[in-house]
Amino acid sequence: MRFLSRRLVMPNDLNYADSLFGGRALEWIDEESAIYAICQLETNCLVTKHIGEINFDSPAMNGDIVEFGLATKAVGRSSITVSCLVRNKATKKTICLADDIVFVKVDPITRKPVPHGKTLESLETQTEAELKALNLLTEKSQ
Repeated sequence: MRFLSRRLVMPNDLNYADSLFGGRALEWIDEESAIYAICQLETNCLVTKHIGEINFDSPAMNGDIVEFGLATKAVGRSSITVSCLVRNKATKKTICLADDIVFVKVDPITRKPVPHGKTLESLETQTEAELKALNLLTEKSQ
């Protein structure tokens, strides 16, 4: 799982108990996961089809920095399934895990599912090439 993005929990993100509102966390998860899927499939013609079980484990408070870890779980003909782990940047405590988030590539006119032409193996190769180009792939992780 790669942690690709961070957000600062602000007063407008809080619920009545002064912790991160679950609805705001879900909004962030959907947005961050969609960006990840768009980058993986190299298309922005994606829709959220399904978000599986979400477990909230610990609160995020005002001023906390939360980070989003994303990973590809599965790749279908027109879909991609990702997991998103939200954790506290400082403590590394899991705030919540959203598993089985499914995005489907759709035709921009008909809105019907269309093949994206990717496989899990091709996405892994693509990610490795991107990391090498950015000098982020160390000998240890090769």
